[in-house]
Amino acid sequence: MNMRSQWQDKIDADPEHSYRYARRFKDLAASGADIDGEARLIDAMAPRGANILDAGCGAGRIAGYLAARGHHAYGVDIDKVLIEQARADFPDAEFTVGDLADPRFGAYDVIVCAGNVMTFLHPGTRRTVLANFYDQLATGNEHASRVVIGFGANRGYDFQEFLDDAAHTGLQLQAGYSTWELHPFTPESDFLVSVLVRAEDA
Repeated sequence: MNMRSQWQDKIDADPEHSYRYARRFKDLAASGADIDGEARLIDAMAPRGANILDAGCGAGRIAGYLAARGHHAYGVDIDKVLIEQARADFPDAEFTVGDLADPRFGAYDVIVCAGNVMTFLHPGTRRTVLANFYDQLATGNEHASRVVIGFGANRGYDFQEFLDDAAHTGLQLQAGYSTWELHPFTPESDFLVSVLVRAEDA
């Protein structure tokens, strides 16, 4: 069965897609737009000097922001072009080309998965990716390690289906918001930021 992600399909259909994506955020930053909302939230919830995984890191803006603030930030993305850009722009973070569905080893205080990454995954790999996040959370912390995932509605992954998949892998919703600025989530919300912990740590 073909388990290629939608992002891989986009790259195959348009080889310039990744370059435009990287330029888009540079242009937004140059225009004065706030592109660091996700990273500020993660910085606020993480202990100082935390191990943080930026899952589906793209061109590295979140991991780069966190590394600049003293965290041990690691980014992984399937897109080689974006990883090359991340390494060039944010040398204080560590970046790796990799598939989130592949088994990985780590002990992270926080795992962040922003930018609608979950909706680009092949549906057959979503639970595998969530299970990998569960396995990579650090244990024995004073405060439970967390997975923070944000994505929008109408992208082929229903919010309740996502929460059911997370629960199936042992991740339990600790809090849900409609924005990275922590506005309340309601049934009418078109975006979900979920803060998840291991069920046994809840």
